[in-house]
Amino acid sequence: MSPSREPTRRLFFALWPDAQQRGALAHATRKGVRSCGGRPVPVPGLHVTLAFLGAVPEGRVAELDRIARRVAQVFPARGLPLLLSFDRLAHWARAQILCALGGEAVTAGAPELAATLKNETAAAGFSPDLKPFRAHVTVARKVAHAPAALAVQPVLWRFDAFALIESRTDPGGPVYSVIESYLLVKAEKAHE
Repeated sequence: MSPSREPTRRLFFALWPDAQQRGALAHATRKGVRSCGGRPVPVPGLHVTLAFLGAVPEGRVAELDRIARRVAQVFPARGLPLLLSFDRLAHWARAQILCALGGEAVTAGAPELAATLKNETAAAGFSPDLKPFRAHVTVARKVAHAPAALAVQPVLWRFDAFALIESRTDPGGPVYSVIESYLLVKAEKAHE
């Protein structure tokens, strides 16, 4: 008889926008999403992945929480939120997705935060996806072709925190749940 395996959870760290920010991006990208032949990502699921961790044993989730708290405590936010501006679409044919991409008006911070989370989790024995960070939001899946227009009205997302997210796959697609949020812009940092 084989030993029972510990249950796992599919986890990642992300910048998790509020409903108003998600709605603005969905509105700006709706024509492109409609014309690409793909399935729109439900608006409540729009996010920016910082570090994808994959299947994590249930018993190690608290360890991820400790890592995230430590990163949030020392991350040099300088009292300022992270800002990402999305101003164009890209069709990633291999992955069959349509993404909103961050433009040049992205503040410093998001790539550094992603790299820090990947480095810290890898050092602790987790297996994050180590591809370089690229600010993007998947807006459609199973995309057949690129939309006619790739430019969109710029949409600015602002983040004072990042989150640990669980992903479950339901018949309708991925369903995301916030496990915990980690504040980057603290009052004491804002006044330094």
